[in-house]
Amino acid sequence: MSDSKSNILLESGTNELELVMFSIGHSTFGINVLKVREIINPLPITDTPNGHPNVEGVIRLRQEVIPVVDLAKVLNMPPSGQPETDKFIISELNKMKVAFHVHSVSRIHRISWEQIEKPSELSQGMQAQTIGIVKMDEGMALLLDFEKIVVDISPESGLSIEKVKAMGPRQRSLKRIVIAEDSAILRKLLQDTLSEAGYDQLTFFENGRLAWNYLEQISEKDKDEVEKTVDVIITDIEMPQMDGHHLTRRIKESPELNQVPVIIFSSLITDDLFHKGEIVGADAQISKPEIVQLVEMLDQFILSNE
Repeated sequence: MSDSKSNILLESGTNELELVMFSIGHSTFGINVLKVREIINPLPITDTPNGHPNVEGVIRLRQEVIPVVDLAKVLNMPPSGQPETDKFIISELNKMKVAFHVHSVSRIHRISWEQIEKPSELSQGMQAQTIGIVKMDEGMALLLDFEKIVVDISPESGLSIEKVKAMGPRQRSLKRIVIAEDSAILRKLLQDTLSEAGYDQLTFFENGRLAWNYLEQISEKDKDEVEKTVDVIITDIEMPQMDGHHLTRRIKESPELNQVPVIIFSSLITDDLFHKGEIVGADAQISKPEIVQLVEMLDQFILSNE
């Protein structure tokens, strides 16, 4: 997997992604290639006493100790019926490595974010663990919310309002911030943490497409309207309909919007992928869950614009 990674990385900002397709039971799922470090056959697992019920234990992989998450348990699905086909997907997100135990891995599939839809309100159970439903010619697959799965197991890997409180008293800011983030849980956490930091003029959108429609309407009036309506933009990367790289590229290609600072705030920002945000013109890139760095970057942009 890692050897061929360079052959499948996409041009930045095209609103496409590569998915590694895998199965659990009779269901098909996908994980963004950018999150995958390698795919291996299962290794011996060492039990961890008093661990989370969804964590099988830990493995040792080239001097690293990595927790193994049983996705069948996470999704309340039966265990593997053919253990000989099981695989471990070694993933890196939120600055930590995790091995996701799946029942088989099939292939890599290139799609557009426009092919991904949010689960409907009728599928609340699925919605809790899913970024979206992928529509393909041969059927449908689910794109799981791996960040939420990890945060549910290890809450300290998520956004922390306590870290913001530790920054000390904060002044209220009237600066207006537009935020594109598809996770409802993260939208609430961002609202709480940024409000604690003094930023409460927040406008949220659940994907890049909705954020772009809003920004485009503002920019169609005039540049003065942009300056009166938005001071900073924060965007996730993985979002249905339009991802954060494509959103950033569109903003930076707009004569009316390109002076507005764009901060990419995502679990996908690793050292070897940082260049993708640079290519589309992001003014800053911060890895989740580093909320203090995000606040400090907002402070920097706000002060420089006053």
